[in-house]
Amino acid sequence: MMSEVSGAVPEQRRLGAMGERLWRVAALAGVIAIGVSLGVAAATPDGWRRFFFAYLVAFAYVVSLALGSLYFVLLHHLTNSGWSVVVRRIAEVFAGTLPFLAVLGVPLLFGMGELYPWARAGYAGAHGKAAYLNVPFFAARWVVYFAVWGALGRFYLRRSSAQDASGDASLTVAMRRRSAPAMIALAVTLSFAAFDLLMSLDPGWYSTIFGVYYFAGAAVGVYALLPLTAFLLQRAGFIRRSVTVEHYHDMGKLLFGFVVFWAYIAFSQYMLQWYANLPEETHWFVVRQQHGWGWVGLALVFGHFLIPFAALLTRAPKRRPRFLAAVAAWVLVMHWVDLYWLVMPAASPATPALHVVDLTVLAGLVSLLVAAAAFLARGRALVPEGDPRLEESLAFENA
Repeated sequence: MMSEVSGAVPEQRRLGAMGERLWRVAALAGVIAIGVSLGVAAATPDGWRRFFFAYLVAFAYVVSLALGSLYFVLLHHLTNSGWSVVVRRIAEVFAGTLPFLAVLGVPLLFGMGELYPWARAGYAGAHGKAAYLNVPFFAARWVVYFAVWGALGRFYLRRSSAQDASGDASLTVAMRRRSAPAMIALAVTLSFAAFDLLMSLDPGWYSTIFGVYYFAGAAVGVYALLPLTAFLLQRAGFIRRSVTVEHYHDMGKLLFGFVVFWAYIAFSQYMLQWYANLPEETHWFVVRQQHGWGWVGLALVFGHFLIPFAALLTRAPKRRPRFLAAVAAWVLVMHWVDLYWLVMPAASPATPALHVVDLTVLAGLVSLLVAAAAFLARGRALVPEGDPRLEESLAFENA
C-alpha cells in the first residue's frame, strides 16, 4: 500500500547533494545559536548560571533522542522484527551520533559548580554520597557511558551499512546475537546517567525509578522522531515508496503506547512518594508545585499525555502521515518541556518563565544533532538495502 505522500514520484533512497547541504547548514545554524547563547550569557546578570542549566536541559534532550534511537535499533534485532526494517536506518543514524554528543557534553564540566551543589568546595549535604558524587568520578562515569553508547551506536550503523553493499545475512545474525547483552548494557548505563545528570541536581532527593522515567521520555522521543523524520524525508522526495501508511500505523501505535507508559511511570513516581510523605522525598515535588511550576506540571499532564492519547486513540489518525507527524512534533516539544520541568526549578524555583538562552541553546544543540545525523546519512542509503527482511518490510500490511 502506498503512502499518501507517495504519488508517482520515483523512489530516492540517498540524500546525495542535499545531505551535504543539510549537514553544513545545520552545523552553521547550531554554531550561530550557541554563539548567541554565549553572548547572552556574558551580557546578562547571572547569565552563565542560566546558560549552564539551559545547556543541561538541551543536552539531556538530544542525548535522550539518540539513546531512544539506539534502543529502537536494539529492540528491532532483539525481536527479529520485520516491519520496521525500512525505518531502522533513521534510528541507526541518530544512534550513530552518540560519539559526537560526547563532545557536546564537555561544556557541562565547566559548569559543574553552577549546576550541582555537591560539586562546590566545602559542600557537606551529600547525605553520605560523597564517594559517588564527586567531579572526578562523575567525569569517569560519563566516559564509560559514552564509550558504551558510542561503540554500540557505531557498531550497528557500520554493520548495517556494510550489509547494504554485501547483502551478507550473517551480519544480521551477528547484530541479533549482540542485541541482548547490548540492551542490558544500555539499560544500566542509561539509568545511572539519568541519576548523575538530572537526579543529582538535588543530592538529597532520590527515586529508584528515575532512570525508568528518563528512559520512558527517550522512548517517547524516538517514537515521535521516527514518523516525523520519515514524513519530512518523504516531503523532500525520499523513500516515498519504502515507508507506507502501514509503517506509519505501527509507529503511531508505538508512540501511543509509550505516551501511556510515560504517564504510568510519572504517576507511579509521584504517587509512591506522595503516599510515603517523607520530607526528603516530597520536597522535590513541592518545589515543582509552587510559584507557577505547578502549571507546567499540569501542562505536562495534558500536553504530554492526554492530548496525544486522545489524538492517537483510534485507528484512522495513525494512518494519516501528515497528522501523525504533527502529533509527533507536538510530543517532541512536550518532551523538552518535561526535561525543563525536571531541571529548571533548581535554577529558578521562584518562576518558570522562559529565558531567551533556553531557546537559543536548544536550537543550537538540536541543529548540531541534525547536522551530525545528516553527515552520517549523506553517504548511506536511507533504508537498509541489504537486509534480508527488506522485502517483507516493504510488503508489510497491518492485519
